[in-house]
Amino acid sequence: MITVLIVDDDDLIRAGLSAVLGAAGDITVAGEATDGDQAVPEARRLRPDVVLMDVRMPRIDGIQATRLLLDRLDDPPRVLVLTTFENDEYVYEALAAGASGFLLKRARPERITEAVRMVARGDSLLFPEAVRRLAATHQRPSPGRLPGAPLTDREAEVLELMAEGLSNAEIAARLVLGVETIKTHVGSVLAKLGVRDRTQAVVTAYRSGFISP
Repeated sequence: MITVLIVDDDDLIRAGLSAVLGAAGDITVAGEATDGDQAVPEARRLRPDVVLMDVRMPRIDGIQATRLLLDRLDDPPRVLVLTTFENDEYVYEALAAGASGFLLKRARPERITEAVRMVARGDSLLFPEAVRRLAATHQRPSPGRLPGAPLTDREAEVLELMAEGLSNAEIAARLVLGVETIKTHVGSVLAKLGVRDRTQAVVTAYRSGFISP
């Protein structure tokens, strides 16, 4: 059973999400919070697998709340950011802060439940075109070098294909390599960049200028 904490200051949004997730047989809503300042204590108490985090809240927004979760919990949950508009300037910063993906509040119920399942199992919810547009707006000038240990040519190629939104199987087909080999390369990329999932790797690549939008 996947456990979820909903953090949103809108009562109707929380009620709607709770109803949608509660109808899924493999997901349960462990709790709700009305602002980002409650995210850490509630996550510490409930130990959810996934936090659905509103990006805009009055006291502590979803960006800061995501940072606090990752900084203060030994085994932090995956964070799925909720937004009204995919070009919301807060979304890119939330992804950079450590969120595993974002989801539009108007998404269909089946899309919401599938998104929760994806991030719960460690996959990233990445919308390549949307992230590219956000990166184009928020990219900072840089020499185009990634932080951490240098990537091999193959690892750099894999990272570029990850930014296109390709799965391991799709990358393997593109490069004519085995899926297990690609998994190894992806793991090495994440380790060298010091990130925990594909979304963070892609955002790091954009923010560093290694990949241009």
